[in-house]
Amino acid sequence: MNIISALQWRYSVKRFAPEPVAPALLHQLLEATGLSASAFGLQPYRLLLVESPALRRRLLAHSMGQHKVVEAPHLLVLAADVGPDERLVSRYLARLAEVRGADAAALSAMSDHYLSFLAAQSPGARREWAHQQAYIALGTLLAGAALLGIDSCPMTGINPAGYDRELGLAEQGLATTAICTLGYRHPEDAQAGLAKVRLAYDELVRRY
Repeated sequence: MNIISALQWRYSVKRFAPEPVAPALLHQLLEATGLSASAFGLQPYRLLLVESPALRRRLLAHSMGQHKVVEAPHLLVLAADVGPDERLVSRYLARLAEVRGADAAALSAMSDHYLSFLAAQSPGARREWAHQQAYIALGTLLAGAALLGIDSCPMTGINPAGYDRELGLAEQGLATTAICTLGYRHPEDAQAGLAKVRLAYDELVRRY
């Protein structure tokens, strides 16, 4: 499928078939999500694949009754990294040095620049920035899933604080942004055959 066909095909699945996504294909999708655009390349988020059935049942209580959380083959939680700025930056620069072999002076200058940017934000703005970066990754996840023929349903109608407690995220410096179920549409999902309704191109796109 080309990207238009893939995105026309995708929709937010309401009922999933029980068949899981093949491990290699799921790995490819999550790897693609990790290649998403990110401010400075810092990736202030983590992808949490919740595989425990018992944990997923507990998360249902914080999901506004959306049974896809337990019924879909896969549940992914996108969590923003709201921990110490120094940890976020040092992890990235260590990876940068490993991949590109940057010298110490360049790394020091980059560290100062990134930390200055983060320090200039209020705690609330810094937290919101991390959530925004996770949403960018969510967009990549959804497009990538469609191109791979994997169905998805992103959800923000949850209690993030409840997810944080169940997953022990505060202790890790993380905070729930959104969740996404993955798998394949059930043949009896009533939403599957509906035409997609979106703004017409000329209404959506404005030129200046």
